[in-house]
Amino acid sequence: MHAPVPLARPAGAPRARGAYAAAHVVADPLGGNAPGAPAAVDWDATLAFRHHLWSLGLGVADAMDTAQRGMGLDWPATRELITRSGAEARSVGGRLACGVGTDQLTTPARTLAEVTAAYREQLEVVQAAGARPVLMASRALAALATGPEDYLRVYGGLIAAADRPVVLHWLGEMFDPALAGYWGSRDLDRATATVLALMAEHTGRIDGIKVSLLDAGREVALRRALPPGVRLYTGDDFHYPELIRGDELGHSDALLGVFDPIAGPAAAALHALDAGDRARYDALLAPTVPLARHLFAAPTYHYKTGIVFLAWLAGHQEHFTMVAGAQSGRSLPHLVELFRLADRAGLLPDPDLAARRMTALLTVAGVAR
Repeated sequence: MHAPVPLARPAGAPRARGAYAAAHVVADPLGGNAPGAPAAVDWDATLAFRHHLWSLGLGVADAMDTAQRGMGLDWPATRELITRSGAEARSVGGRLACGVGTDQLTTPARTLAEVTAAYREQLEVVQAAGARPVLMASRALAALATGPEDYLRVYGGLIAAADRPVVLHWLGEMFDPALAGYWGSRDLDRATATVLALMAEHTGRIDGIKVSLLDAGREVALRRALPPGVRLYTGDDFHYPELIRGDELGHSDALLGVFDPIAGPAAAALHALDAGDRARYDALLAPTVPLARHLFAAPTYHYKTGIVFLAWLAGHQEHFTMVAGAQSGRSLPHLVELFRLADRAGLLPDPDLAARRMTALLTVAGVAR
């Protein structure tokens, strides 16, 4: 086992880049968290983890796909998560953005009006919590929309209804196959043109766009085409160091699931950028990339299993249990490799604790020596 990377706790939020960590939820280990069952959440542990992220100066992006939206976290639990996180954020002055979706639709929507109404219901919950709305990609909208005009109409109404500038959300089909052809076309150039048209029509009402396509070149091209003042929040969990570092023409901000397990080095790296120390920035994030690439390996949408596994190894929760029983989403060899990569990157605060927990998991699997 390697010693953890020694890091001073940052003072305040980074200045040069906006940064949100998309946070996971902690299941109640004694709850009925079986596939298809309502989510049973350990609220104390879930909110304690958000305080951990805020204490590092990071913003929290809550009720996003990292929190198992669409993969076990139902709308009643999501609504409570948003409300509770909003109250906790206010208590410490933490930055909070929350996902606005349509996943309360338990049967297929028949009209775009139903999709819009579902979005509006969730938007009101997020606004009441005092959080910045992230207009999440909607499976229901993807199923009903017949072309770019439908996306422009639905999103235009939501942007107009929001009480503050919103963040758009472009989630690639590697994260959710049901979102193939989002923005009205499987041709990504045409989809990009639709996104830019939406932004041009609603200047000043869009804070930024989170892009999770795992295509660094396409992200940079979109970033350079954005209207002035609109942020590109990278959701690229493969190429985040180079995208956040940026180039002579600009940089990406961050709204990343991988910032959940690498929050300490990520916060320290962003503060190094503030100080103009790019060598330290690179040195802090480079060891996390092999872990991130394994964590988000295909099928990418099961990355949440690895996120919770790493939180357990790091001591942020007392068990490796997930809502909907999603702890079975990755194989034992995959988890063993995550353990090795996290250790090599110095991400385990208490190596002895992590070793004991890894041994316990191997014992249950019948392969401990």
